[in-house]
Amino acid sequence: MSNRSWSESGAGAEPGSRSDDDGSTSPLFEILVVFVVVYVLQGIFALAGVMTGLFVLTPPLATNPWTIVTSVYAHAGVWHLLSNSLALIVFGWPIARATTRLRFHTFFLFTGALAGVSQIVLTGFAASAPGIPVAASPGVLGASGAVFALLGYLIASNRLSAGLASFVDVPRWLVILVFVALAAAVTIATAAPGVALVAHFTGFLVGLIAGRTRVLNVGP
Repeated sequence: MSNRSWSESGAGAEPGSRSDDDGSTSPLFEILVVFVVVYVLQGIFALAGVMTGLFVLTPPLATNPWTIVTSVYAHAGVWHLLSNSLALIVFGWPIARATTRLRFHTFFLFTGALAGVSQIVLTGFAASAPGIPVAASPGVLGASGAVFALLGYLIASNRLSAGLASFVDVPRWLVILVFVALAAAVTIATAAPGVALVAHFTGFLVGLIAGRTRVLNVGP
């Protein structure tokens, strides 16, 4: 379920109502359909040699700003698509049941886009700094920044976590420190060649913070 660093050589519900309460299509199903449609379009536009400019987030961001959105739903291959789809179902299903379609889609797109932008901006900044052996990301695509955000949200917002938080008075600075450490640990655990680690870290950390504040919850 990894965001992929990219190079040319490798290629609604009523407000306040839950997504499963009005008989409407699940936001998970809608996102999966978008995944498939975008993947088919990637193949078509690749034949014309314009796939990267339409679906891969590359620096400078202002050159193809629409890819901030389209890259979230694009994938580097069938396995990339399948792994992100499975992770979306596993981590997204309990959250989708507890929130509205609009909130779920907004959260998914926002965290995915933020993760991608962070990958491009932060690796570019680190690469330009002296003494830091980091290469700038040539491009990124994939939904796993958003998927990691869903995972982080699920961990921080479940009843066990909420119960511990209400029982133990933990300083805010310590909560943030624990979240950063947890995000770093999960990021390192999922490290692999070609994986956009900054995107994973950003998505998971934002998800933890959002879960702590339960921004998607519309229940009692």
